[in-house]
Amino acid sequence: MPAEPTDTRASRPASRRSDASRRAILDAAFALVGEVGYAKLTIEGIAARAGVGKQTIYRWWPSKGAVLFDAFLALSEGEDGDTALPDTGDLEADLKLVLRATAAELRDARYDEPMRALTAAMLEDPTLAAEWERRLDGPVRELKRARLRSAQSAGELPADLDLDVAIDLIWSPLTSRWLLRSGPLDDAFADAVVASALSGLRS
Repeated sequence: MPAEPTDTRASRPASRRSDASRRAILDAAFALVGEVGYAKLTIEGIAARAGVGKQTIYRWWPSKGAVLFDAFLALSEGEDGDTALPDTGDLEADLKLVLRATAAELRDARYDEPMRALTAAMLEDPTLAAEWERRLDGPVRELKRARLRSAQSAGELPADLDLDVAIDLIWSPLTSRWLLRSGPLDDAFADAVVASALSGLRS
């Protein structure tokens, strides 16, 4: 068998080092923002925690917000490979299951500070907000539309329902309560949101 080209063999350790460095940077950003908050999070601090030079970070990301966003995505993607919303034929039961899981995620200390930090960062950074829409919020919103379309086809929702308005009515109360810390994010609240939203949407 012919020997493998030297440049190919040499590229593999370099690729592994790059992957390890990226993972270390993302882990460092996620850990630090929970410790010091977004305002005190710096590229220098992330680099020091990850054991890399700050120019390594700037080679891959333009800002600390972009690093944190990728760190958030990496953690989210590791949670569950099945992203589709449940579709058992019972819309209310499925939505209660989803909103209970959403509330649990918002209560999770691993997510709380990073998500608040990203929310603050997007208010100041339109580019980061556009990335959030393109890579996370947009695809997730389409999954929600798909589940509601299925409910329309099954006759559980009106055929002429504005699905984007419906999505906002169902999910926004949770994010609003989380953002403002205005009350408990528990299963009872999630269930009440679903029941109230569907009562209005079906009528």
